[in-house]
Amino acid sequence: MKINRIDHISVAVRNLKQARETWEPVLGKPGPDHTYVDEREKIRVARYWLGETAFELMESTAPDRDVARYIEKHGEGVMVVSLNVDRTREAVDELAAKGYPFIPDSTGQVARPFKDREFAFIHPRNMTGVLTELIDDNPRRPKGP
Repeated sequence: MKINRIDHISVAVRNLKQARETWEPVLGKPGPDHTYVDEREKIRVARYWLGETAFELMESTAPDRDVARYIEKHGEGVMVVSLNVDRTREAVDELAAKGYPFIPDSTGQVARPFKDREFAFIHPRNMTGVLTELIDDNPRRPKGP
């Protein structure tokens, strides 16, 4: 499996507005480069591009979902390190064959859709406590150079 780059780093925050006020001067940005709400994952995100890597601030939109539970257990902080791969499903198959456990969604899917991409989470118990995401750029693009 080839890692192309760090795709993004996600920080779980209680209050997105306050987190933006803290981080934007440090990042040298007057505002996020992109904002979105992911209804499926129940998060509100402010995304900042730092070269080829994105830095995200994530706020839960539901008290019983992953980001809220993470903050309740660990406090605010880095929740996800995301690694860009060529094809998420192939990377999952390769690592699963080596014994790495993945976290399925509520329907049992390991590779999850997000816009024109797919992503999967390696369980943090096998990654020194770090929730590690594998994500591709576009799983439907043809193979080849």
